[in-house]
Amino acid sequence: MKKGDIVELKIDRMVYPGKGVGELPNGDGTIPCSVKGGVTGQTLKVRIKKKRRGKAEGQMLAVVSEAPDSLAPQCPVFGKCGGCSYQTMPADAQLAVKDGWVMDLLDQAGVEGFTHLPPIESPDVFGYRNKMEFSFGDSEPGGPLTLGFHQKGHFYNILDADACVLAHRDFGAIVAATRDFFQGVPYYHKRSHEGVLRYLVVRRGTATGDIMVNLITSTQGEIDEAGYLKTLLDLKLEGRIATVIHSLDDSVADVAKAESMKILFGDGVIHDRILDVDFEITPFSFLQTNTRGAEVLYTAVRDAVRQGTAGMAKKPVLFDLYCGVGTIGQILSPFAEKVVGIELIPEAVEAARVNAAANGLTNCQFIAGDVKTEVGKLSEKPDVIVLDPPREGIQPKAMGDVLSFAPPVFVYVSCKASSLSRDLPFFVRAGYTVETVQCVDMFPQTPHVETVAMMTRKK
Repeated sequence: MKKGDIVELKIDRMVYPGKGVGELPNGDGTIPCSVKGGVTGQTLKVRIKKKRRGKAEGQMLAVVSEAPDSLAPQCPVFGKCGGCSYQTMPADAQLAVKDGWVMDLLDQAGVEGFTHLPPIESPDVFGYRNKMEFSFGDSEPGGPLTLGFHQKGHFYNILDADACVLAHRDFGAIVAATRDFFQGVPYYHKRSHEGVLRYLVVRRGTATGDIMVNLITSTQGEIDEAGYLKTLLDLKLEGRIATVIHSLDDSVADVAKAESMKILFGDGVIHDRILDVDFEITPFSFLQTNTRGAEVLYTAVRDAVRQGTAGMAKKPVLFDLYCGVGTIGQILSPFAEKVVGIELIPEAVEAARVNAAANGLTNCQFIAGDVKTEVGKLSEKPDVIVLDPPREGIQPKAMGDVLSFAPPVFVYVSCKASSLSRDLPFFVRAGYTVETVQCVDMFPQTPHVETVAMMTRKK
């Protein structure tokens, strides 16, 4: 066996971060070969990409046979789109695999002795996303305009996403109408940096049905804003178009963002509710993309805080670091004497302040700034610190400042298991005991999972 060979591989296990592994003959024995997206029980047609140090990596070319308990995928471009890979797996099997990955990583990191709480499924396994970012492009050079997601294994090809099963059907109707309306308008080429159409970002309040449409273009050409707005408002949707925004961005970065924004309709925000708390959502503010899943996740966080503070004589002072639009802090505010939230994005902090005022929460304070800078400025002593950092975890420069507060309780909410397993040993070395760990499947059909870890300071 050598690089470039095409072989059949039976997947017998799945490993973090979303690879299937099977054994291939090699000399007198076998070596493990990993394939991104492989599922236990499948037989795959694989091209060998790498072979060294007693292991190999392969690229999936086709599924020869599915696992015995496999389901029929619901998405028409499943296998071509790189967005989700586990639609053939039952939801409980997906969660069991992901929960096992988290436990294995913590074990490898030397984190032990905690109570492993049962993992929690998402209330919805399809149609759960409240935000989607779509790219303009084509699926072949010179082909018609497409609007959707990158084709797996292709940097430039964009597949239409009007039938994506991870989002509400309203998303698909908006995508199809947008793509059809702008046929003939050049899309922005990532290689030449020329063109007009860049991204479409759609957000939908799960509880309210409010819809935000944010069209992002370059300044290299004009678009028919009035005609596009009429097209959107004429759509027959289950929800309602609450606001439409035209954002302009000429940066070369392949990221949906804006250098300037123009509101074409509405007031530039929508609303949603999580655990009976109302949240105003701005175009680029962070909110969990699975609203009903977020209710389950934040209930788990609330339970962890309650357990950790059960013996305290008064309500705790709570710091909510990496707070986004203040969801966790505001949901926990009835159980806290005071909540202090810190978030890097000023727009999100302003939204958090507006949300707190609208909900009549007078014990919440929100600060705009980098956690590694702002935590060092705070003089108050927290009883609980809730950490919900970005995927890469706590910045090394911020870790010392965070630990220096030495609160009785930390609750760490992680969306990347490898970041969690890297960070938790710092807390253990600083004198904390990991009490409970619980996984919550916020991202069904994908290899991602949220984890809630509660830690207490040793007496």
